[in-house]
Amino acid sequence: MISRLAEVIIRELIPEDMDNGFLESLDALRPASGTDRRVAMGVLEEIQDNPCHVVAVAVVDGRVAGTATMLVERKFIHGGGLAGHIEDVAVAADSQGRGIGRRLVEYLLDVAGKRGCYRTTLDCQEDLVAFYDKLGFRRNGESMRFDHT
Repeated sequence: MISRLAEVIIRELIPEDMDNGFLESLDALRPASGTDRRVAMGVLEEIQDNPCHVVAVAVVDGRVAGTATMLVERKFIHGGGLAGHIEDVAVAADSQGRGIGRRLVEYLLDVAGKRGCYRTTLDCQEDLVAFYDKLGFRRNGESMRFDHT
């Protein structure tokens, strides 16, 4: 278990994180820790080759305790402006309730602001609306999903 006094470092994902809790932190959303390492490294390489894809991690006591992703999209509207889309905010079960999710989202909002995004959006479950309200998000329409399976 992580103590409340442990330092939390928020930074971008690096290859060493694959063997240091990154995939396990994603298990808070969907099972990911069983992902084949070669597949995971291939995904990481593809993400690192795309400057519009940012993956942040929270490192506590040298181990990844949480992660969040942001995609930055160029728009035809807003004069060719940029929009950020936050996805896959996840904090390992034994690290929840320590402000790690908040720090990850704030990090990505800072990146979006520095890149000149005119907005940043995310989708979340109803039970997380209050969490994102506290970070300054507001409801905006409805989210729809189509599964290709």
